Parts: sequence; C-alpha cells; structure tokens
Amino acid sequence: MAQATDAELARLSRRLAGRLVLDLTRTGRARSRGVGKLVRSTATLDGGDIDFDDSLDRLTTARAERRPPAVDELFTTTWQKPRTAICLLVDRSGSMSGERLASAALAAAVCSWRAPTQFAVLAFGDKVVSIKELDEQKSPESVVAEVLALRGHGTTDVALALRAAKLQLDRSQAARKLTILLSDAEVTTGADPVPVARGLDELTILAPEDEPQHARALAAGCGARVAEVGGPFSVLDALQALVQ
Repeated sequence: MAQATDAELARLSRRLAGRLVLDLTRTGRARSRGVGKLVRSTATLDGGDIDFDDSLDRLTTARAERRPPAVDELFTTTWQKPRTAICLLVDRSGSMSGERLASAALAAAVCSWRAPTQFAVLAFGDKVVSIKELDEQKSPESVVAEVLALRGHGTTDVALALRAAKLQLDRSQAARKLTILLSDAEVTTGADPVPVARGLDELTILAPEDEPQHARALAAGCGARVAEVGGPFSVLDALQALVQ
C-alpha cells in the first residue's frame, strides 16, 4: 500500500507504516543526541581544561592557607565525543517491495533510534541518493517514510556506495564509525569495492541468507562482518545486537 498508485493513499500508508516501524524498534535507551558535550569532572594528571569558575572557592582556600592546590581539589571540563555514528546503505538496485522494503525501513528506524543525530541513510544502485545526511536534521518519521517510498532500479555500484558512506562518516567526531550495508553485495557496475571497504573504520553487511556468497567474498577481502538475514525481523534482531 505504501507504493499504491493513488498518491494520497500511498502517503497515508507510509505514515502509518512508519509509526509501526518506529514502535517496533523503540526498545532500550536511545543514545545521547548532539555531536558531543562538555563534561565536568575532578581534575587528574591526564589533562583537561581547568574550570576556574567551579574551582575558584578551592583556589581561594589554598591561597589563604599558603599552599598550592592539590590536583583533585580542582575541576576540569573535557569534550566528550558521541559514542557511535552510523551510515546505512540501502541497496535499491532490485525490486523494492514487500520484505526488502520492510527490512530497509526497520534498519533506518534502528539507526535513527540508536544514534539520533549521528546517522545517515543513503540508497544506491548505479547512483547514490541521500535520504538523510549525517549532519542533517530530519525526523525519524520522515526518514522511514522516504525509505518506504523507494523504487528499485538500476545496476549495483557497491564501491560508489561505500565511498559515499566514508564521506558521510568523515564528518563525525564519534568514537565509533559504523557502515551498515544492506545488500547482497553483488557488483554489477563500477570499481572493485574491496579497496574502498578497507578504508572504512567498521563495516557490517546484512546479506540475504539465500544469496550470501558475494557479501562473504567482500567481507573476506576487507575484514568486515556478515550477518545473514532472512527477513525484516531478522534484520531487526541483527541490528539490535550490532548497534549497542
């Protein structure tokens, strides 16, 4: 129904489906929002910027006692990076309907819930289409709805998709940069994806369990992980375990 010929019916169907998809993925705590935050803590010899405002009373006391302040009497502020940034690559080169569409929507919803403002979603065939840029502000409902509106066509350029993912994740200061490739990884056009994949921090391929050989070959060449999935709910389970 999300791809019905009646435009209004399709829009309403995507909206309803998007709500259901997001409800399915909202288990556990969402990750912190933003690109990072300042954290206040007791000073150590490991570094950090002295917070003079918070340390002023203790500095004054030490001066009155004519002694240097102890390190643990002071406070510092440090910039804490977000934990995880994610780029989801959705292969749209074949038919985008039924289970494939549901799997892609669930994958996008998991990313939006686990890394709320540090995720990107790109669809690819022989070209890459941005559904959400890493630093773009877009609601999870909108992202899922756009995934549900995808139409399948074109050949499969995996190397192009992986390069696009790297460009997205290079913008992030996250401690972990994860690329998730939702595809059978069969290359039908473009360059060899293995050298590009080796340049990624972390790559996981979610491959259909009935055709995993191309994904296994790519993973073997670059040290990626492969999860073989049999449908939307196995995609959901795999991602829930992966994106902690």
